[in-house]
This record gives sequence, structure tokens and C-alpha cells, in this order.
Amino acid sequence: MQHGKKILVIGATGSMSRYLIPILVDNGCKVDGISLDNVESSNSNIRYIKADADDYGTFQKILEPGYDAVVDFMVYPTWKLFPFLPYVVEHTGHYVFLSSYRVYDNKELPLCEDSPRLLDTGDDIMLRNSDDYSVYKSRGENILRALPRKNWTIVRPAITYSFMRYQLVTLEAHLTVARAFAGKKTVLPEAARDVKATMTWGGDVAAMIGKLLFNENAFGKIFNVCTAEYHTWGEIAAYYHDLCGLEPVWVDTEQYLRILNPDADEKVFHWQLLYDRLFDRVMDNRRILAATGMEQKSLKPLYDGLKMEIAKLGGTFPELTPYQRQCDERMDLLLREIQSGQLK
Repeated sequence: MQHGKKILVIGATGSMSRYLIPILVDNGCKVDGISLDNVESSNSNIRYIKADADDYGTFQKILEPGYDAVVDFMVYPTWKLFPFLPYVVEHTGHYVFLSSYRVYDNKELPLCEDSPRLLDTGDDIMLRNSDDYSVYKSRGENILRALPRKNWTIVRPAITYSFMRYQLVTLEAHLTVARAFAGKKTVLPEAARDVKATMTWGGDVAAMIGKLLFNENAFGKIFNVCTAEYHTWGEIAAYYHDLCGLEPVWVDTEQYLRILNPDADEKVFHWQLLYDRLFDRVMDNRRILAATGMEQKSLKPLYDGLKMEIAKLGGTFPELTPYQRQCDERMDLLLREIQSGQLK
């Protein structure tokens, strides 16, 4: 039973939390949402708090009111995992930690919760000793599993799309749908064209998380929170073409990486591509379906979900950040070089 429960959502404006909070309120919960943005709600059961939960002292104060559950969408690099995670586990009834499907290695398919992780079996020793997203998410899992209290649940979403999140390989909205609306082509890596990928609608992921809260069968366990539907990146690019006119230009991996970050010494964007988006990602979601009573046929098909979310935009995008603008300009430059014959 969730009625009357007080829940804290850290990272309250993301692609999953924007759907999760209304679900929790509909279930009778009172929700406090932490965000870096100024957010208001007319619903008396929702309170948004502008705060930087990244600061440990602020984090402790945020938890002071006492919450029956905490759903945590925050990102903790390795050096912040302790003491943040032990503290929150000790100061709430049920803690939901957002991990990621990116923790998985590519040793087997489909990927179930017991499949090998990159941190344990990856071939790249530099990656395994880095602070890549896939690595520190695994380290966070390790800390939780080592704690004496088992009032936590680890969730591993696959790629999650939602309003203003329209991913294609490693690209985000400003280089996909935004460029399509502007009549520009989008550069994609040829190596990814036939690679299988899993993308799940944010509303379905939120529903799964909502059903895990206070679920005795979820305590001390890990769940893939995602659809079992998958497509190649080439097929997904075709969806975008049909829905918003996106025109892909397939290039080699080196040319593609120039757009994301031209600094050859910066590995973070390389690893996301090489150790996730170029891996076949076929997900096994039977555990989450069994724990929640949900069915695969009730999850939104990718084409329908993208169509719905893109339609919400109304054809407008917010102003680009400096980094987004740099990526957009580098993509324009690469396309001009290809068109002029400098690159083939």
C-alpha cells in the first residue's frame, strides 16, 4: 500500500521522474521533488524544492523530514558513492537507486540481471579503472549490496526516451529531432547501423518503478526496467525519418567521434559508443514483469512512443547550451567537408 506515504524524488524533472511523480500522487503519496530548476505545481500533494543534492551537507538536510521512500535519479561518481549511499539507506524505509543497462558487458544475450558487467569482465583495463558512467554505476551497486540493510532496490533502465530526449546512437535531441526540424542532416556512425538497441518510453519505466516501491519482492534485488522490444539503429533512424524527416548520413567511427569531442585524449564519449551503443543490447525484462504484474504487450511500442513525444514539441526547441552548439557546428562542418569531397 502506498496511500499516505511520503516519498522523496531526487532529480525530479528528468525523463523518468516527470512521469513517476504523477503516478505516485495518483497512488495516494505525498511527493517532494528535488530539482536544480525552479518548478511549481498546483497539486497540494507535490512540492518541488530547488536544491543542489550534490552537496553532502545539503543532502543530509534534504532527508531530515523523514521519508518512507527515496527514488534517486542523481548521478554519483565514485568519490561520492560513500558516504551518500550508506546514509540514505539508513535514513529511509525504501531506497531506489538508478543504475543503468550500461553496466553490462557484451558476453551474452539477452541481458538479464545476472549477466556479466563491464566492471568485472570488460576487456579494456583502462575502462574498468576509470570513472566512466558504466563503472561508477556498478560501484554504487556493489556498495548497496555490501550494506547490512537490504531496504534498497537497484533499477537498470535501458535507453529511456521522453519529452526533449530523442536519442539516436549517442546523439541527444539537439542533434536529432532539432536538426530535422531545422532541415539539417544528422551524422551517424556506420558501425552502429546494424547493431541492436533497446529504447523504452519514460512513462513505462516510471510505471515499473512505481510498482516496485514498497514491494517486498523488490527489496535487496536488481531489475531491468525496460521493454524487451529491440531494433537496429538503422531501423530506429528510419523511424525518426518517418516521424520528423530526419536524414541520416552514415560515416566512419573516427569521423563521428569528431563531432562529439575532437580531443583524442577524452575517452568519455568514446566509451559510451564503443562499450554500449556498438554492443547488441537485447534485454530480458521477465523479472520486472513478474514482480509488477505488468505485461510486455502493455508497454508502448517504440514507433508509437517516439511519435507521441515528438508531437509534444510543437516544432520548437530551447536555446542550445554552449556544448550543444559546438556539437551542432562540428556536425555542420563535417557535412560540408563530405559534400565538398574533402571526406568520403
